[in-house]
Amino acid sequence: MKCVKCGKKAVINLPYASKAYCHSCFTKYYEKRVKKTIMKHKMFNKKDLIGVGVSGGKDSIDLMYVLHRLGYNLVAITIDEGIKGYRNETIPFVKKLCKQLKIPLHIYSFKKELGKTLDEVVKKKKRHACSYCGVFRRHLLNKAARELGCDYLAVGHNLDDEAQTILMNFFHSELDRMARSGAVTGVVKNNLFVPRVKPLREISEKENVVYALLKGLEYDDIECPYVKDSLRADVRKTINFLENKHPGIKIGLLHSFDKMLPFLKENFGKEQKLKKCKSCGEITSGETCKVCDFLKEVK
Repeated sequence: MKCVKCGKKAVINLPYASKAYCHSCFTKYYEKRVKKTIMKHKMFNKKDLIGVGVSGGKDSIDLMYVLHRLGYNLVAITIDEGIKGYRNETIPFVKKLCKQLKIPLHIYSFKKELGKTLDEVVKKKKRHACSYCGVFRRHLLNKAARELGCDYLAVGHNLDDEAQTILMNFFHSELDRMARSGAVTGVVKNNLFVPRVKPLREISEKENVVYALLKGLEYDDIECPYVKDSLRADVRKTINFLENKHPGIKIGLLHSFDKMLPFLKENFGKEQKLKKCKSCGEITSGETCKVCDFLKEVK
């Protein structure tokens, strides 16, 4: 198979785009698409300080690397959930790349900030581990970005993640949550919230793997031990089956969602009356925030 740009031997085939690329042309194509996504959604500019949520997996490692190549001002934020045999294996990859690129790294842990590791929470769980982890991680990422003075928080959500999330929210009829998602998340503007952006949302998981390999980026491909029994795992299997049979399903789903997003924001994204959590002082729509509710639940 030959590269559609230069005719050299291709290293990757993209059925959904009906294109194949060689080493050089693919890395240029990848970086151009990330830049295009940033510009299209007016995510941030070169004057902004961008906090990058980096876990040590391929997506976040790629994100930090490509944003650095594009010349953005970055600070890395890593959340240590306290998952034995998982997060302690991925953090060294983050430290290595941050040192190589000379990007400041700040690590926030569940244990230090919330008093419990995720492993300890799961022992007393009343719901799936991902439910707790998602709430706690979002809370700490936002807190870290705010304390570090970041203008935006960039996360490594890829096309696969976005397609899965769209379907999961649809299955649960969570239209208000769908209204808060998109390239730039949230509908509420508040000094305590750092806008979250997704520069890799149109890049597939496969493309992230290949980009990391071609750029010699080291990452950990261990899967979180708690994800296997989640709804996301089942949705991922289903949508991957459809994508293999009908290339373009994922990107089509994302583009359709983006077209519907203005309607969702108008009808389901109305700003709620916010107040400060009675327990921790964070902004919430209720008397107490979800983080405090969950911590109380597992005491």
